[in-house]
Amino acid sequence: MDFIKNHIWAILTILNYIIAVSAVITILFKRINPTKTLSYIIALLLIPFLGLLVYYLFGQDYRKSKIFNRKKVLNQSTVKSIQETADIDAHVVDDIEDRLKEKSKLIPLIYNSENSKLTVNNKVTVIKDGDMKFDLLFKDIEKAKHHIHLEYFIVKDDDFGLKFLNVLSKKAKDGVQVKLIMDDVGSDVSNNTIAKLKESGVEVYKFMPVLFSKSTGKMNYRDHRKIVVIDGEIGYVGGINISNNYLNANKTSYFRDTHCRIEGEAVNQLQILFFTTWDFVTEKDLKVSSDYFPKIDDKGDTPVQISASGPDTDWSNIMEAIFTAITNASDYIYITTPYFIPNDEIVTALQVAARSNVKVKLLVPKKSDSWVAEYATNSYLERLLEAKIEVYRYTKGFIHAKTMVVDGMFSTIGTTNMDYRSFNINFEVNALFYDEKTSKRLEDLFIEDLESAEKMELDLWKNRNKRTKAIEAIANLMAPLL
Repeated sequence: MDFIKNHIWAILTILNYIIAVSAVITILFKRINPTKTLSYIIALLLIPFLGLLVYYLFGQDYRKSKIFNRKKVLNQSTVKSIQETADIDAHVVDDIEDRLKEKSKLIPLIYNSENSKLTVNNKVTVIKDGDMKFDLLFKDIEKAKHHIHLEYFIVKDDDFGLKFLNVLSKKAKDGVQVKLIMDDVGSDVSNNTIAKLKESGVEVYKFMPVLFSKSTGKMNYRDHRKIVVIDGEIGYVGGINISNNYLNANKTSYFRDTHCRIEGEAVNQLQILFFTTWDFVTEKDLKVSSDYFPKIDDKGDTPVQISASGPDTDWSNIMEAIFTAITNASDYIYITTPYFIPNDEIVTALQVAARSNVKVKLLVPKKSDSWVAEYATNSYLERLLEAKIEVYRYTKGFIHAKTMVVDGMFSTIGTTNMDYRSFNINFEVNALFYDEKTSKRLEDLFIEDLESAEKMELDLWKNRNKRTKAIEAIANLMAPLL
């Protein structure tokens, strides 16, 4: 015992490196991004103890694992029937493909990856901030008759959060089915508030509960989706969570985000996604009935496809959709993202597009809500500027929107950031739009946002101080782990 006490740190260090070397061998046999592999190896071998903790929290790969099995829901007869009867007339598809030209490749890509069919009977409302979203959402909740399904990364019981949750409690007391999923790391709701929700009849479940959730904000495999489905007819998806932070009343700094409201058949796919998550968090036998998929009357003519990705999907579906849209652009690409920490494939696709005379514009925040993410984002900008990509930094406040517009024909709104975590780790969902009207609305918002942004110049950016460049280099090395 005396020997152990006198040499405890040496013993622990040896054990650390035995485990670390075993982890390195495991990583080398995995088919993952070489940059990510190198980042983990450096962390494991050069940072004793902390490197193991980083790998334990962020390095485990559960893609295709049975703990994220979707088949119990997808194999149910009701869901199969919805997916099988979602076909639209061949001449409508031909017309859409003719207008989309090369961008029509996205439609079979998403279908072949996740069986999400294109729907046309939809009406889409683009939402530019939290104030607009919740004004619409409160009205829709008030009119709900059968069910309200909600899935959110962040739910807080601050002033606005309590107001929102109280509205849900009232609807539950009135006999409407209310189901709420909230990510345990992203959310901050007291046990007392949860107890009151359950007493009112709201069914509440946390997604993958963890110990010390407030200190594990970057834990892997989080539910980053923001989905609302009301009576199977109205759906919401986008970047806006439930807390004071997403509203702009009485604030000096503007919080800019984008969401969308969908009426129509595309809501069916949002409903199915919700049920796959509900099945996972409840761990109970779930029977999906036709009551959740009512017949949809004529709502509009906007072609919409829902794309989801996460550890429960075989492919990085949303990243692949973004990549395909970029590589098939012929005129322009407008991207807004709060965090630009992409993989090499996306960087190369953007550089090639810009050097092929496609006008590429990227909008990111000047001041991020994460200093590490800010430096990591900045580490990519010089490469973009050298490729003649126009980079703008939003100065009016914080821009949290995740949108893209390509050639005025294709656009997307969703929960997916342009970063490793959204592309490969977290559960995400995007709505893809194949029409001029929605794309024009998003294009107009993008141009409006540029009025509150500064355009970056390559020569000035190259002259930033060496200390800043050094921090960016370290952040870039950490990028696959962020």
